[in-house]
Amino acid sequence: MGGLGIWAVAVALLGTSWMAEGHKSSKRGSAGAAGVGHAATPSPRSTEQGRADGSIDHSPSYPEESPCRRTYCGRGRQCAVMADTGRAECVCQEKCRPSFVPVCGSDGRFYENHCEVYRTACLERRRIYVVHSKDCFFKGNTCTMSEYNRLKSTLLNLQPKLQNLGQQDRQRDMEEKRTLVDTMFKYLDVDQDGLLVGDELEKVSMKEHMEDSLLECTMQDLLRYDDYNNDGHLSLHEFYTAFQVVQLSLAEDQRISVSTVTVGLSAVLTCAIQGTLRPPIIWKRNGIILNFLDLEDINDFGDDGSLYITKVTTIHMGNYSCHAYGYEHLCQTHVLQVNVPPVILVYPETQAQEPGVSASLHCHADGIPNPKLLWLKNGLELQPRSSKQLSLLANGTELLIGSVRYEDTGAYTCIAKNEVGVDEDISSLFVEDSAKKTLANILWREEGLSVGNMFYVFSDEGITVLQPSECEIRRHMKRTERIVATYDEMCPKGEGVSPQRCVWSSAVNVRDKYIYVTQPLLSRLLVVDIQAQKVVQAVATDPFPVKMLYDKSHDQVWVMTWGDMDRTHPTLQVIPQASVGEVHRAIRTTFQRVTDFFIPPTNLIITHVRFAFVFLKNEPAVHKIDLETFHRVKTISLKNYSCIPVSMAYTHLSGFYFVQCQSKSRLRAPPQLLIDSVTDAVIGPNLNVTGRPFVSPDGRYVVTPDPGSAKLIVQTVSFQGELSLNLELDEPLAVSDVAFQPSFVESNQHVVVATSGSSTDLLFADLSSGRVEVLRSLKEPLAPQAWPWGVPNRVVVTSGLFGQYLVTPSAESLFVLNGKQRTPHCEVSDIKRGNTVVWVGEV
Repeated sequence: MGGLGIWAVAVALLGTSWMAEGHKSSKRGSAGAAGVGHAATPSPRSTEQGRADGSIDHSPSYPEESPCRRTYCGRGRQCAVMADTGRAECVCQEKCRPSFVPVCGSDGRFYENHCEVYRTACLERRRIYVVHSKDCFFKGNTCTMSEYNRLKSTLLNLQPKLQNLGQQDRQRDMEEKRTLVDTMFKYLDVDQDGLLVGDELEKVSMKEHMEDSLLECTMQDLLRYDDYNNDGHLSLHEFYTAFQVVQLSLAEDQRISVSTVTVGLSAVLTCAIQGTLRPPIIWKRNGIILNFLDLEDINDFGDDGSLYITKVTTIHMGNYSCHAYGYEHLCQTHVLQVNVPPVILVYPETQAQEPGVSASLHCHADGIPNPKLLWLKNGLELQPRSSKQLSLLANGTELLIGSVRYEDTGAYTCIAKNEVGVDEDISSLFVEDSAKKTLANILWREEGLSVGNMFYVFSDEGITVLQPSECEIRRHMKRTERIVATYDEMCPKGEGVSPQRCVWSSAVNVRDKYIYVTQPLLSRLLVVDIQAQKVVQAVATDPFPVKMLYDKSHDQVWVMTWGDMDRTHPTLQVIPQASVGEVHRAIRTTFQRVTDFFIPPTNLIITHVRFAFVFLKNEPAVHKIDLETFHRVKTISLKNYSCIPVSMAYTHLSGFYFVQCQSKSRLRAPPQLLIDSVTDAVIGPNLNVTGRPFVSPDGRYVVTPDPGSAKLIVQTVSFQGELSLNLELDEPLAVSDVAFQPSFVESNQHVVVATSGSSTDLLFADLSSGRVEVLRSLKEPLAPQAWPWGVPNRVVVTSGLFGQYLVTPSAESLFVLNGKQRTPHCEVSDIKRGNTVVWVGEV
């Protein structure tokens, strides 16, 4: 009975309750069964499948034709098929599962669990029920619970004390108690057989005259009340239980456990801490206790303290720790790596070339671990090493054919493989004389290049469509062109004598069908039909729309408006079904005082996003909103860190959000904060990194321009979800904008490109090696006052996943850069304030 005290506290802390009548599975136990069901495909139960109360469930294992299939016998009994008659009859249960859930019976006896109560009632053919009173076992005896506990305390006090070890914690106290109990057990065990019997206890009791000090309880009460299996003697284990001695152990080789699971499957992390009277297991992730959180995907901890993740995604990778409640020093760490099968994309899908020119076929694959690439031609593996005609670049991401011949026509298959899967796609090459004008030639040359693979630049003079490789302006929509739906001018002249010009602030590409672009001074946005090369609609918004983001998962364009130049009445609006060819309108959300918002990006692996985040004026919190319903889901407070959020970034590897905090002084901005997307909890500062964070498309690199030192801080996220500082690029640059390009030398690597908001410099840096190159003399950027719509005042835009060109504007011209060679490609003049740029590509 004495062993119950410690559990009362632990159970209360974990929110578990005992039911009032009989035995019912706790909510946690029920959830555990559900959790296991998600974790693995259920297998048929054996005839001795145990319930939580120690009973054994027989019925599910009977075949369909068995007479016991539909027979219910009640607690303590089981169904058996009689050999002589073949009929089903209820008999007393043979045995219970050995589980220690101590209860008292109405017969005054102590039972290990509920099952033993009802089994005994069946065997003795009398009614015995569970009595929920802590003194039930002591009925009719003067040795009450309090007196019995006093007896045990006295016994401990009689033992010689250990040397005072100074400040003690729970574990140190328990080690001392175990030493005292060991000493006492050896003293009481006269014949040294490892068991205490009544005679030994009686002799010691008489010898020590303990009845004089504790007349209500005797040493025999130890045997009477703590002999849980009723075998007439006390083992050391039972003695430990009586004196509430917790013994915990963790094998040295199990202190760190590495688990690997494939995305989409379930995972079970089992805590290896073992021991007598082990308290409930507590699980943590990034220092946040998981047991008390109502999480969608981590919702059960099992009877054995295991952690269940019902559907693993890449955000679940990282470190998890487990310890017994109250014993944090004995801790096991589980490193969870999430593997992802390859997802592949080739470019172009089809191309036609004339004999004698070179042709490139590109292949990009994402996956964890990094996939390896293999090329086939018409089903046969290519051997580029033995051919001067073929060469593989960047670990197979580019297949270069030096001088194409007619026999190079064929279907080129790129295959990506890693430990958990394979994917493939085909890029077709046709080699033919252009004069033949075959269907493939026409599709590729005329349709493919007419509207796709272009930069759309929005400047004072209108919209310029630029083909980067030839530096050719394919189309110029002047400011006086008419909108198809209303026949209004694209950029009407304002009141007064001010010159007529277009004023833009933000633009987004909607599935290569439309471009949405804001006109803040006209309180509207325009919809550009990419195929028709015309402005087809003007959508009215609240005054001063300045920022847009496209939510690809729900086909929505989110628009933030200021209300006026002083940002006094900001709102957040949504345009649903943005890619559908219909008359669009903006829906106003309920969010007021909005200073900014953030929607996590998608990529080949992460194709769906559920939540966005909104920042409100002077509020130390980020508000999580459902992208489907537009409703607030949760408010994550940053008050403990005095952080007013300015911007966010996100990596799907381990699910970290990086929050830039507003600077309250000119001396030093506060560090970024990390938020765990699994728990929506603030982990704490991101080292001492300050400034606006940018994350590479694969989620592996976090680049932050430090506003104090003008350095670029580069952090990496491993496939185990570990965030670490990788590089400090010491090339002073007052960064305005950052973009990422895939490396043209290594597969699954990126190059960061950064522009300066105050000088003519532009920086290229390899994120894997840290090698830096700087382009200078790209002319002065727009002055900050000439671009009042917020940062950046000099953008840099890449040409898609396979493109080598970038665009960045100066005050009165536009520069096209060759990212592969890291050189200026050309300058396009007479494009003033062309700081709103969108890439429209086939990929």
